[in-house]
Amino acid sequence: QGQLVESGGGLVQAGGSLRLSCAASGRTQGYYVMGWFRQAPGKERESVAAISRSGGSIYYADSVKGRFTISRDNAKNTVYLQMNLLKPEETAVYYCAATSRYYTDTYYYSDPTIYAYWGQGTQVTVSS
Repeated sequence: QGQLVESGGGLVQAGGSLRLSCAASGRTQGYYVMGWFRQAPGKERESVAAISRSGGSIYYADSVKGRFTISRDNAKNTVYLQMNLLKPEETAVYYCAATSRYYTDTYYYSDPTIYAYWGQGTQVTVSS
């Protein structure tokens, strides 16, 4: 079984930046797609970004395009989410997710059901 551990969350003012990290351990070689989701209080979990193993396929939610950047370092078994120009409404718990299934079509990347592995989440709070 693999394990995903998020870090980098915290409190930031609106317009500020944070960089989240997700370190994978265990059977990481099979993690083809890794992604980030977020869930605000009282709301459903929503997709934020996802990336294939090679980095050749990347998905962003429309709401974060141009402000967030996802990347991964396979040598370190880590995926990152650089978040810029953060907004108060983006306050949420951010979760890392991974799947060992082979998907190249980013159409699937926003679907939480394709991900078999999830981290515990890291809190991001954006103050106004």
